[in-house]
Amino acid sequence: MSGRKANAPQETSLRSWISQLEGAGQLRRIGARVDWDEEIGAITRANMALGGPALIFENIRDHADTLCTRLMTCGLSTRERTALMAGLPAETSDKDLVRHFKDRYRAPLAPIVVDSGPVKKNVLRDNQIDLGQFPAPRWHGKDGGRYIDTYCGIVTKDPETGRANVGLYRGMVAGRNKIAKLMLPTQGWGGHFGKHRNSGKKMPIAIVHGWHDVMPFCAGSPFPRRICEWDMMGSILGRPVELVKCETSDLEVPANAEFVIEGFIDPDPETFVMEGPFADYPGHEGGKPSPKPVVQIECITHRDNPIMRGALEGARPGLPSEDSALCAYSWSAIAWNMLEDAGVDGVLDVWMPPVVTGMNIVVQIQKRYHGHAQQIANVLWGTSAGQWFFKNVMVLEEDIDPRDWEAREWAMAFRVNASEGGVTTFGPTFGSVLDPSTKPEYADIRKYGTARWTRVLIDATRNWTFERNPEWDGRRMSPIASMDPELERKIAGRWDEYGIGIDYLDEEMRERLTLEKLRQRFPEV
Repeated sequence: MSGRKANAPQETSLRSWISQLEGAGQLRRIGARVDWDEEIGAITRANMALGGPALIFENIRDHADTLCTRLMTCGLSTRERTALMAGLPAETSDKDLVRHFKDRYRAPLAPIVVDSGPVKKNVLRDNQIDLGQFPAPRWHGKDGGRYIDTYCGIVTKDPETGRANVGLYRGMVAGRNKIAKLMLPTQGWGGHFGKHRNSGKKMPIAIVHGWHDVMPFCAGSPFPRRICEWDMMGSILGRPVELVKCETSDLEVPANAEFVIEGFIDPDPETFVMEGPFADYPGHEGGKPSPKPVVQIECITHRDNPIMRGALEGARPGLPSEDSALCAYSWSAIAWNMLEDAGVDGVLDVWMPPVVTGMNIVVQIQKRYHGHAQQIANVLWGTSAGQWFFKNVMVLEEDIDPRDWEAREWAMAFRVNASEGGVTTFGPTFGSVLDPSTKPEYADIRKYGTARWTRVLIDATRNWTFERNPEWDGRRMSPIASMDPELERKIAGRWDEYGIGIDYLDEEMRERLTLEKLRQRFPEV
């Protein structure tokens, strides 16, 4: 499932992606007047809960005549649209999507630098700069302000190595020409910021708004530091990203972006401003506002009639976010590659359920040695991605489908015994400052630089410390009760004769017990 996308558009941009979505019947334009203050967020929440299309709001209060009048959201909020971005059929399974991105991330395609592009059409400086010209929503009722940076690309560069980082970090409008940013030292740009602070210099930054959705998809993914996000975007699209140099620094940004905000962040804490609260990815209301670093804007370049791209944060049962797709497909693929790169054998599948947005991870293995699950947890917990992800790790064997909650529950019930090493805790370690299960005093960035987590490994594999039992054909656990294969074949052959069928089941149960599942259980059906 890792073939490149055919018939790639001549221009790779948000506009080419919008055209692709429209062509697939996956986008709606909203002409009704909507309010940037909570209403856009509420509409977006309901739309994603219904599995609805990508949306472009074209009539936003206070923005009928501003520089930017349109806002797009929900571009990657479903599996079908994630598959479309990857150039795969809409019916591609979750498992195949993860495998596809795993393979694509092994085939980097470097960007190219061009002289100019549509994003250079208009250049704003000094008094021309006004963030009020952009329809940044106040997404949730308790948010501390209008959040402009929710689904963009934050570009910084390591001042020692020159390596660029493209991340996805929230940002709140803090004035006409200022954006307050949440930053942690364990993040890619946090390391860059630390080096600039040590030298007493301000850090250049470019915020890319409205390029192809592959940009926030990769910018929000926890690649190891050695990997360039532009290379990953090129690999997914099957063509190199075209970059152009910024006006005020040596940073490079997509030539076809909708608009780019250029500026710098001063490491002096006296320049910090209050940021938050913001209802972020855990699905809870944000905590108290606190002083954060500020992007002082020096320049904005933009296309004619630019389109803003934004995303609603916070997933909970029945109410996904765009992070849900990132979690399920990109983050799972990256974690799988991390395990392989660390030399972990026998990994068959990796799954981060969409609703948990990275906090929990399930790894399926062919168990090959005692301590296999512990090795997996150690690898994941030791990565920089562990700042936000992998709080709880569950390891299963090949007979348990990691995407089947019922199978996971069964394995948890009958293969896990805490007194026999089935549950391991580790910590306190570093962890997410946004996790509401962490005491507020342990999520103090100024004191700890991060937050404190105690992590959990659930080893739901069969315990190799048990003696092999000759009564169980040399197994360590009693065998699973199952039908004789001959009886299975007999039932399969007479199923229609029995007259049971599945028509009597309600729609949900019918979905779970499809003919395909019958075939998996009874191959001759």
